[in-house]
Amino acid sequence: MGLLKGKTAVVTGSTSGIGLACARAFAGAGANILLNGIGAPADVDKERAAIERDFAVKAIYSPADMANPSEIAELIALAEKTFGSVDVLVNNAGIQHVSAIEEFPIEKWDAVIAINLSAAFHAIRAAVPGMKNRGWGRIISTASAHSLVASPFKSAYVAAKHGIAGLTKTVALELARSKITCNCISPGYVWTPLVEKQIPNTMSARRMRRDEVINDVFLAAQPTKEFVTVEQVASLALFLCSDNAAQITGANLSMDGGWTAA
Repeated sequence: MGLLKGKTAVVTGSTSGIGLACARAFAGAGANILLNGIGAPADVDKERAAIERDFAVKAIYSPADMANPSEIAELIALAEKTFGSVDVLVNNAGIQHVSAIEEFPIEKWDAVIAINLSAAFHAIRAAVPGMKNRGWGRIISTASAHSLVASPFKSAYVAAKHGIAGLTKTVALELARSKITCNCISPGYVWTPLVEKQIPNTMSARRMRRDEVINDVFLAAQPTKEFVTVEQVASLALFLCSDNAAQITGANLSMDGGWTAA
């Protein structure tokens, strides 16, 4: 229970979904938490307060825009000023846009690359000096099965996730003797509120039953025909923070129901 006691975890994109599950898992292991993401202020504060109440740690929130490098630097600085350190950094913020390459809006490309890839670079760049000074750190990025394979109409997302895989390897090599590890997790389709909300629209657009949409659209590429859960992703992230994972660095860890094995 005390794996991260006295440490601080910064999790971007953590007001819901995978990020929130990671934040709660780290808090359960004793870490103080900096949340970041979008959402109604009352809803965000409810999640922040729940972390403090449920796990007896401190939790703060930063509305930093992950497309803005200076705000990302300020987010890391806020955590260091409030808690004294950033020991765990999870780069989880992400957006998606689907469009044919010849019609892909330039502003959408720029936004997806900025939030899904460049934000991780800026956060790592800001957090690493403190980690080096303390002689310990864990950097974890949420990649995707799309860091290993591609799908049509997702050029920006696939490019960004492939970039996360490369960034992870490079950072891991640079920090190999610093007791700082850098890894990424590549889930397949994860059951989140966002996916749940997409199902009725997909049913209507394709004239399919709910079970057909789930199995033949969302889980078409996953041999297990089961969604990954946010708790499963968070459990792997927490393991990567343990001493047992100290020699795992530069890894791209698939959690995709066999998608990329096929």
